[in-house]
Amino acid sequence: MRFGVNYTPRVGWFHHWLDFSASDVARDFDAIASLGVDHVRVFPMWPVVQPNRTLIRRAPLDDLERMLELAAERGLDVSVDALQGHLSSFDFVPAWLTSWHRRGMFTDPAVVASTADYVRAVASACAGHPNLLAVTVGNEVNQFTGTVHPEPYPATQADVTAWLDAMIGAARAGAPDALALHACYDATWYDDTQPFTPAHAATAGDLTAVHSWVFNGTAQRHGPDAFETVAHARYLVEISRAFHVDPDREVWMQEVGAPRNVLPEGSVVPFLERTVAELAGAPRLFGITWWCSHDVSRSLADFPELEYDLGLIDEHGRVKPAGLALRDAVAEARARRPALLETASPELILDLDAVGGRAALAPGGEFWKRYMQTARTAGHPRVVLADS
Repeated sequence: MRFGVNYTPRVGWFHHWLDFSASDVARDFDAIASLGVDHVRVFPMWPVVQPNRTLIRRAPLDDLERMLELAAERGLDVSVDALQGHLSSFDFVPAWLTSWHRRGMFTDPAVVASTADYVRAVASACAGHPNLLAVTVGNEVNQFTGTVHPEPYPATQADVTAWLDAMIGAARAGAPDALALHACYDATWYDDTQPFTPAHAATAGDLTAVHSWVFNGTAQRHGPDAFETVAHARYLVEISRAFHVDPDREVWMQEVGAPRNVLPEGSVVPFLERTVAELAGAPRLFGITWWCSHDVSRSLADFPELEYDLGLIDEHGRVKPAGLALRDAVAEARARRPALLETASPELILDLDAVGGRAALAPGGEFWKRYMQTARTAGHPRVVLADS
């Protein structure tokens, strides 16, 4: 099983792509490597690389390649996200897709073709590096189709299927030896209005990526130290496995973090330790990638307050208690995982239509309650679809 962190640059946050500093990245990767992890997930910025629909800039791709080299020198593999897309409450959409030029991100044929060109270019730039682990189409792009977004790009389920086929095909064409996947936030599992469905998450690409955030009502409902809160990430892994067609398909807990808006400081380290421990027993789990490496600098304005303190390393480069806890939790999970996988799991049948759709999977929903009760008393169950 792989263990890593999502890389948030200490200097300049993701705006560092505008004036890339190899020395800054090297220093950050030194700190990350000291945590005992084996990979980083990195985020080139879409508008920086493709500022015009028919212009893909070479300079930031060269910087991305240098980043892979710096990671390799420290024994770190790299997972690269293409479409940013959305990060930490900010949207990064090129000017050719918004305002006066606004058209369908998921539906306009010219936009889809140009976006695929971009994904292919990012993948191709990284393909020659032996430490390239994976190419993800983008970070939680399903939020652009959501009803909660202030300026959504509407899409149907059929539109999403075609779009994912094009994007994952582009990633594979650019980097045929790397994993190709896509990543959604949890509305895919919990919201029936989302055109990115559980079937999309569980079948498109080479493995299933899930992102777990307990500010989605879990911690508010149950409390920061409750079993349900520390078990949420494992729950998403088990839910996603239920929708797999290929029984050998793996799940990647690609993003999980300890948000201080629902976790008081005293709960952060126990939450991290218990979350990793719950995940360590999940069959077919590819890896855990914690969000995130570094705190956002207080010199940067307008972030939600929680974003300034999500890092394992502070803005001055000091490893925080959470970083030390992750280092130890990773070592323990590596040691305990073989024994944990020998534990038999109970089975829990999921009939999505009978329980009333995806809302029943959400925190507080009917199926959520059944799952958590079973997990508390008998261990995390193997979720099986009723019609499988």
